[in-house]
Amino acid sequence: MLKKLLVLAVFAAALFAFFHYDLGSQLTLENLKAQQDAIDSRYRANPLVIIGIFFFVYVAVTALSIPGAAVMTLAAGALFGVVVGTVVVSFASTIGATIAFLTSRYLLGDWVESKFGQRLKNINEGIKRDGAFYLISIRLVPAFPFFVVNMLMGLTKIRVGTYFIASQIGMLAGTIVFVNAGTQLSQVNSVGEVFSLPVIGSFVLLAIFPWIAKAIIGLVKNRKIYQGWTKPKKFDRNLIVIGAGSGGLVSSLIAATINAKVTLIEAGKMGGDCLNYGCVPSKALIKSAKIAEQMQHADRYGLTATTPNFDFKNVINRVENIIKTIEPHDSVERYEGLGVDVVQGYAKLIDPWTVEIARNDGETQVLTGKAIVLATGARPFVPPLPGLENTGYLTSDTLWEEMAKRDAVPKKMVVLGGGPIGCELSQSFARLGSEVTLVEMADRVMGIEDQDVSDIAAQSLTNSGVNLLCGHKAIRTEMDGTRKMIIVENDDGEHSLPFDELLIAVGRAARLEGFGLEKLGIETDRTLVTNEHLQTTFPHIYAAGDVAGPYQLTHNASHQAWFATVNALFGRFKKFKPSYEFLPWTTFLDPEIAHAGLNEQQAEKEGIEFEVTKYGLDDLDRAIAESATEGFVKVLTPPGKDRILGVTIVGQNAGELLTEYVLAMKHGLGLGKIMGTIHTYPTMAEANKFAAGEWRKKHKPEWALQWLKRYFNWARS
Repeated sequence: MLKKLLVLAVFAAALFAFFHYDLGSQLTLENLKAQQDAIDSRYRANPLVIIGIFFFVYVAVTALSIPGAAVMTLAAGALFGVVVGTVVVSFASTIGATIAFLTSRYLLGDWVESKFGQRLKNINEGIKRDGAFYLISIRLVPAFPFFVVNMLMGLTKIRVGTYFIASQIGMLAGTIVFVNAGTQLSQVNSVGEVFSLPVIGSFVLLAIFPWIAKAIIGLVKNRKIYQGWTKPKKFDRNLIVIGAGSGGLVSSLIAATINAKVTLIEAGKMGGDCLNYGCVPSKALIKSAKIAEQMQHADRYGLTATTPNFDFKNVINRVENIIKTIEPHDSVERYEGLGVDVVQGYAKLIDPWTVEIARNDGETQVLTGKAIVLATGARPFVPPLPGLENTGYLTSDTLWEEMAKRDAVPKKMVVLGGGPIGCELSQSFARLGSEVTLVEMADRVMGIEDQDVSDIAAQSLTNSGVNLLCGHKAIRTEMDGTRKMIIVENDDGEHSLPFDELLIAVGRAARLEGFGLEKLGIETDRTLVTNEHLQTTFPHIYAAGDVAGPYQLTHNASHQAWFATVNALFGRFKKFKPSYEFLPWTTFLDPEIAHAGLNEQQAEKEGIEFEVTKYGLDDLDRAIAESATEGFVKVLTPPGKDRILGVTIVGQNAGELLTEYVLAMKHGLGLGKIMGTIHTYPTMAEANKFAAGEWRKKHKPEWALQWLKRYFNWARS
């Protein structure tokens, strides 16, 4: 802080001296004309000394943002000629601008980052990508104040080297014009004469040139990408969508709604993984398991606890019936009724615009599309454990079909993976009577969440009867006679765990094989490699959902699908970038874990300053009435500000409670707005208001309260 004050003092002193001693009178066109002969004679006597003094003064003038740089540029032309004057001014102005830039960054950079860091995130990303283009364009147009550009660019993340080079290039044209005008100094009556409207118009055209050049480069790149491929003259479809999961369904629906001709291709079940294998069946099972748990602990509610009697087949039948009830929402009939051409079959790209479909009815169909959206989803990742083929295993995709064959829950179940899927299913099967062991290689479950959240998740699993083995690595599976065994390893050595069913839930891998991507040379790296607009290697081929990443969430797939579709159909006019800044996710443990924005470990990793406000549900009336007091609302804000950086909610219905915060973050509403909103009593949603109230308590104006105390003392007297 002391160093910053010293720098500020030096600049303040220099500016004070400039104005106090009226040094600005020396940097006028009239004074320059009057002194031209005297300065010219000194230059002839000592050219290097005069150039050096001129250079130093010019740097100081530009670094301090003092008026007079334009006159000095004219002087350079008058004294040194076009060539030498241009070189001197070009380097002096760039060095001065860079000093001003660095000063702005040093004095204000940290403060701006702490106050507006999240809001500037998109700006900094744009500067990182196209900063040089922006800066050159701004420098080419004289209408932009020199000192404002220096100061504002100093507050961005542009690199110093990039700033220096782009500034020198951008200012060069204007420098030449002014220096050349200075060679005819006697004919110049004002600085304004140098920049007539035609000259300024020329500079504006120059400013546009880098963007024209960039567009040309883009066209050249595209020509190179498409080299060797023959583009059809006409297309069968405006859009072809491959995959009828959440992303593909949304994409095709948007296209059909705006009357684009669209074909949706799906080889398996409509609705994708979420409806058939993931979100829907798992939540149905979670509900049954929760009822079973409540029956076992009915004494919490003043009832008689009992062991639930149930037929496991009925439980699975309920799961299947729920899927069938929801199926019509995603059915072929519904989407065809909405204007989507649905083809059931396996799609393969045979060139960038042509899709060959091996239809489920045995026929082969070939379609061309002006644009294509790949929404092929993901499949469970199965680690290469020795012995798996002999002992067998389940994944989230095969679990439901195998459970439908059983008359009872598995007696012993081992679950590999302590992420959301592994935790949810472990708790559910344990509550239904299985002896469940959850094996996690990391030192805690739910590692994406903060430590306090992981602790609650672990305790909840343990309370449900799950044997939790963190810090254990699966080595192999093997048969011990008729018994299936999995061998795990920790610091104490190897341990054998018997199982009837082994559920592998260690993550999901994007479906990339079999669609012709390799033949076309479409780049992949665990997922499809896309740019910020969701374009793949071929700009007319887009990706959405799990195959695109980075978040494997159903609502994220829908979110991406909107952008992919709009860009695919209207990208020639404007493209849009999806934002994941306020993306919510929920893990449906009991209690639920919901999260949006930053949590503590993410903020620390990104170097973002924050303060934590926490409200425990054990203080909430509705939670007490529900006997659901486990959990909290945790809000991250910048120090001293009520702007919401992120929220984590642990508790009953946390996923529903989170939405209020997502809305607030998206629209820039702070905790004060939430606190000022009436919430129904008694509801769980009041926790959001009370969390905002906790923040307000920490930031109450003590000085005002002291004055009020004095006032009320006086009022009683």
